[in-house]
Amino acid sequence: MSKKFVVRVWDAPTRLFHWALTVCVVAAVITAQIGGAAMDWHFRIGYTVFTLLLFRLIWGFVGGHWSRFSTFLYRPAQILAYIKGHKDPLGVGHNPLGALSVFALLGFLALQVASGLFSDDEISATGPLVAFVSSTWVANATYYHAEIGKLILIALVTLHVLVIGLYFLKKRENLVSPMITGDKTLDNNVVSSEDHTRSRIKATLVLAVCVISVWGFTRWLT
Repeated sequence: MSKKFVVRVWDAPTRLFHWALTVCVVAAVITAQIGGAAMDWHFRIGYTVFTLLLFRLIWGFVGGHWSRFSTFLYRPAQILAYIKGHKDPLGVGHNPLGALSVFALLGFLALQVASGLFSDDEISATGPLVAFVSSTWVANATYYHAEIGKLILIALVTLHVLVIGLYFLKKRENLVSPMITGDKTLDNNVVSSEDHTRSRIKATLVLAVCVISVWGFTRWLT
């Protein structure tokens, strides 16, 4: 039997980001469906998502090794080969399809937040940037935010969950556990992600900058 190695793949800040974003996305959909007074919370959640996305953008360059974007940027040929059944060239963090899923979710979440800032439901919810653009822009942003972007995100999240289930059923690969514990059991002893006190202090400082930036942005608008 070949030797197995336990490797810290997902650092604590990345794991906390993942689960915080999951809760926020679910809460955002629920509050949007409820409407009315719940829209106050919808906006708060939106600003929280804004903060989390800003954090992940920065953490993608300075975070733990396998949390950095550079470790799961695949060439088109690598993605195509993986789809055809070839082994993941890295096999540690996000595989080629997982990487596409991550970038799609982050991209469409950013677009959803941005469109929300320009949206106006003409009842009780008005985005803080509505006054800075034309009515046509507001109408288009509102339509995308409420009718298109929301459905795209629901579809992406649903697909994400289904793929996790398929990997477990077909390949007996548990993708959820590493995002809870941070560790993966691998055949090769690869580099581990930084996940110690210094890196967590660094993450806290990055998050503080993001919180202050988004708070300042919203204060400036009001």
